Amino acid sequence: MKRPFGQHFLFDPNILGKILDCSSVTLDDTVVEIGPGLGRLTKLLSERAKNVIAIEFDKKLITRLRENLSTKTNVEVVRADALKFPYDTIKGRFRVVANIPYYITTPLIFKLLEFREKIPSMTLLLQKEVAKRIIACPGGKDYGVLSISIQLYTKPELKFIVSGKAFSPPPKVDSAVVHFKVSSSPVYKVNDEALLLKIVRAAFSQRRKTIANSLKLFEGIKDALREAGIDPGIRPETLSIQDFIRIADALR
Repeated sequence: MKRPFGQHFLFDPNILGKILDCSSVTLDDTVVEIGPGLGRLTKLLSERAKNVIAIEFDKKLITRLRENLSTKTNVEVVRADALKFPYDTIKGRFRVVANIPYYITTPLIFKLLEFREKIPSMTLLLQKEVAKRIIACPGGKDYGVLSISIQLYTKPELKFIVSGKAFSPPPKVDSAVVHFKVSSSPVYKVNDEALLLKIVRAAFSQRRKTIANSLKLFEGIKDALREAGIDPGIRPETLSIQDFIRIADALR
């Protein structure tokens, strides 16, 4: 049974257990699960957490989900769009554990990071290619805007790869579990976050060009690169987050 909203059911109990172990959930925690499907992971979470809020958008699944979880008194099933859910209405802090539909992965992560002061960690099952981009370091083809934007507020760690065979029906691509330690303030000292992200997006929109050429729209970029100690002839993908921050500070 394939979900109409692009998600596949994860049925392997060993993998569900490993996701739970990676999540660091304890009996003191409230957990938000997004896309619970038929509630297999939800049941396991309910045994480890104080409360579980399961957010499901598919109205065809809601009835079955509530039936499957009817004996779990610490689980609340909510029919809502996870991209529009008011996470600030949840009392206290909460961890996020989710098998995210591929097509909303990036917008959902950024939506959750808007509430980073309430979220100490996220453990997410993602498409493997997206996971590789999220955790990427400078110097590789996977490193770019997504890597920097997410690593600005989190420390993501790829925990393990999940074969498509673990799902029903199996997707055409493999998945990966990524655990994010979330910081309420930037992991790096940033004076102007909006300018920094504007520079990063401009740099990687033309990643085959030198950093000086890709940022030539910014007035005074040559002087800023000199002040930041950045070789104007190198490519954007070789620069660390701290390098981009120094460029932003110099441009200010």
